[in-house]
Amino acid sequence: MSTVLPPGYRSYNYTDPFEDRVGPLGYKVDARRVSFVFDAQPHHRNSSDSLHGGMLMTFADYAVCLTAVWDQPREKCVTVSFSCEFVAAGRVGDRVESVCEVVRRTESLTFVRGQVFVGDRVLLNCSAIVKRFPGARLTKKQP
Repeated sequence: MSTVLPPGYRSYNYTDPFEDRVGPLGYKVDARRVSFVFDAQPHHRNSSDSLHGGMLMTFADYAVCLTAVWDQPREKCVTVSFSCEFVAAGRVGDRVESVCEVVRRTESLTFVRGQVFVGDRVLLNCSAIVKRFPGARLTKKQP
């Protein structure tokens, strides 16, 4: 398993044993948006040799949640609703990326939509609602 992220990307500094197991998943902030990446490895494939839908959904959920909180200091969130459509298959060796946007933020919820893609080929469209926990503390990764 590759533990190296593409140049410019970094791991989010919190502990999530599941994401740590399937990653590394990375992010970067440029201009006014945050984008996400992972390099598809052999253990991300299904029995048809395409990327497992569960991996794409995991990655999309990671992107949705971090988009919801990245500009909200000391905020955590959990997904309460997640919808997606699979559009195309990904392959081992693909650099899989995602960009999401906050559609609406209320006192207790954030609504987010996004896409997972390889180059200009969309693999998955998604939308989600996440529950906000303002003032929460993330469990930091140990060095």
